[in-house]
Amino acid sequence: MTLHSYIRIPDGLWAGFTQLGISAQEVVRKAKMPLTVITDSEVTTEQYIAIWRAFSDIMGDKEDGMLMLPQVIETTQYPPPVLAAYHARDYRDALNRMARYKKMCPPENIRIVEEGRQCTIEINWQNTDQPIPLVLIGTLLVFLLELGRRGTGLPIKATSVEFTHSMNHVQVLENYFGCPIQVGAERNRLILDRRELDHPFVSYNDELLKILTPVLDETLKKHRRSNSLKEIVKWILERSLTKEKLDLQDVAGELGMSERTLQRRLTGEQTSFKELVRDVRHKQAREYLADPSLDLKEVAFLLGYKDQSSFYRAFRFWEGNTPLKWRAEHKMKQLK
Repeated sequence: MTLHSYIRIPDGLWAGFTQLGISAQEVVRKAKMPLTVITDSEVTTEQYIAIWRAFSDIMGDKEDGMLMLPQVIETTQYPPPVLAAYHARDYRDALNRMARYKKMCPPENIRIVEEGRQCTIEINWQNTDQPIPLVLIGTLLVFLLELGRRGTGLPIKATSVEFTHSMNHVQVLENYFGCPIQVGAERNRLILDRRELDHPFVSYNDELLKILTPVLDETLKKHRRSNSLKEIVKWILERSLTKEKLDLQDVAGELGMSERTLQRRLTGEQTSFKELVRDVRHKQAREYLADPSLDLKEVAFLLGYKDQSSFYRAFRFWEGNTPLKWRAEHKMKQLK
């Protein structure tokens, strides 16, 4: 469900689990999800986090898990956005491409700030109130450094790495990053010497980038146009209208966020849950009434009304007309 902010899990992640001796089926079962997720590879934010939590539980050693996974996934298994980063001109170009195209695949957001002699790469999460597993945070930070090492062919080291979580085996991470690790920090960040970003990528492929970049940019544009929270909620509501009660709590749960967060974000988009329910019912009412095979009792039921009189009152408010008269007038227009 890419259009509606579901997350597509790349095949390379399942392959990476397998290379670590963990089957995709084992991870999905541990996450209490249907096995069809493996073939569909499209999940909600809540399910995505559950998969990483399950992987963490199976691995046991979180520090080893976050180090091993980015290193066992082969470059041939990278999804197109990551492939574009791997074949970028230099490390700076690669990181900027990662930050840009990550917006097509929520919930992680990558923020890059170059200031003075440092480049700070910060990871944060959007559209969820779920606690983020340490192994997911670490895997992302490790991957961003691994990308630079693979692309340049150089043993690039970080100057500092910060985690909001606490952990038991900091030394194993310090050995990989080549710098001190700070735990219990305010943010999850990878800090590099800015000069490292100037290193050219030996994997640079201009011809491939000319093919990938326009496609990814167009996909990103479509994602931005269609991926507002307002449209996502309307999409969910359209599939839930037959419920007698359209519950804010249910929709918030499906999106992996609290009711309060959902209300706040909808207010930010100049709308409310109540308005969206009304708009969706109005739109669907017109579509159902245009179908002569549906009687008015069925239409009321499909829109989630307990009785026809409630539907009649709502429709008169929307259209200034009764459903019967609207249907008759619509039919006459169709015949002309």
